[in-house]
Amino acid sequence: MELISLPFFSEKCGAAKSSISEDLAIINRVFHIEGIGQLESNSGASGGVRYMPRIGNEISESVVATLCQQLEDPERILPGGYLFMSDILGDPSTIREIGRLFASRFATLNIDSIVTVATKGIPLAYATASYLNVPVIIVRRDPKVTEGSTVSINYVSGSSKKIQTMVLSKRSLRAGENVCIIDDFMKAGGTINGIKSLLKEFDAKVKAIGVLAEAEDEEEERVVDDYTSLLQIKNVDSNNQQIEVIKGNYFQ
Repeated sequence: MELISLPFFSEKCGAAKSSISEDLAIINRVFHIEGIGQLESNSGASGGVRYMPRIGNEISESVVATLCQQLEDPERILPGGYLFMSDILGDPSTIREIGRLFASRFATLNIDSIVTVATKGIPLAYATASYLNVPVIIVRRDPKVTEGSTVSINYVSGSSKKIQTMVLSKRSLRAGENVCIIDDFMKAGGTINGIKSLLKEFDAKVKAIGVLAEAEDEEEERVVDDYTSLLQIKNVDSNNQQIEVIKGNYFQ
């Protein structure tokens, strides 16, 4: 998140620094009242102010409760026990709220970039990145000629147990960057574990992992432990057309 100096506001608004400081204090109070964030101030010659995304418990609980209700619609059940989620991932207002939830949780981690894998996690990644004001980096299954030289690894898919490949452009990351992985769905965590292995090739530090929904699967051992989920899909009963969705570990 960018730190903006007070002289910038003074020059842009044609006002004294003292007046700007008073205005920013009012804005900060409104942000707190509305539960949408806060302004963080740094003093000194290189100081300034930056927006830190925050979301109140009441709002976050409401957003997740609405998502649970939407996903429990039995018409979403697909063959193999999967759920149709494309409408949620394609709705701008819903995606913005999900991005704000993740950004609020990870705002203090000094994230340099958001990493996701093509394709369904891309809207979530951009929504989160927009609040954190950082770039999005997309890991792909196949190399693209427009991305130049790439680094590739093989990994074991958690669900199918197949050996798959993922690639990332060499120009995507600087060595030592702090990254946050965002994805739409996690079962055993094989894909996210693969991304973590790929990021090691860039000496990147995975500071956070956020997933929209995780599946409860007692038959498969999860290979990713440290993550934040908004939803947990506990049961998909295709025979009786029933779905049970609860809050994820975001609230723990």
